[in-house]
Amino acid sequence: MPQPIEFYFDFTSPYGYLASEKIDELAARFQRKVNWRPFLMGVALQATGAPILTKVPLKGNYALRDFARSARFLQVPYAHPARFPLATQAAARAYYWWHDRDCQAARTFAHSVFRAYFVEGSDVSDLGVLLELAERLGADRDELSAALQSQALKDRLKAECEAAIARGVFGSPYIIVDGEPFFGVDRLPQVEHWLASGGF
Repeated sequence: MPQPIEFYFDFTSPYGYLASEKIDELAARFQRKVNWRPFLMGVALQATGAPILTKVPLKGNYALRDFARSARFLQVPYAHPARFPLATQAAARAYYWWHDRDCQAARTFAHSVFRAYFVEGSDVSDLGVLLELAERLGADRDELSAALQSQALKDRLKAECEAAIARGVFGSPYIIVDGEPFFGVDRLPQVEHWLASGGF
């Protein structure tokens, strides 16, 4: 049985959003499953000492152009949000709350969060926005609201972030196929070739 593809991302990452729209379809063509693993880019930036991409002189302006151009190239709807980046702890915790109950529902929720932010411009760091998105998908608003404040769910996300760093994850999207890491949505053609050829 082939190993699942590991897909690490942060909900505030434009490239993570673009990859999220493509990764499952790509994996399915090669009879692979995908484990979606939200983590916090802030933890990775602390580990690497790297600044936020859009804050880097010269490179930041390029990145803003590249986000939109990459979306057009991949034919994925995209509108750069007014507030960027955002804190995504609550979104990631909500994902893992869903995941422990229903993996497919968690994935649907992740798509909903990404699209709310990068298509509709919603502030997905706002708890009310997240609870509304979850409620539309059938979640119990009060149950999720309470869970998001629980130490258990906070510890769960912390453990996921620590595990990501331990595996070498330093950005979003970060994709691991058969132990081979690929960083960036622009590496999807290499991921496809790896899956088709069995490695290279």
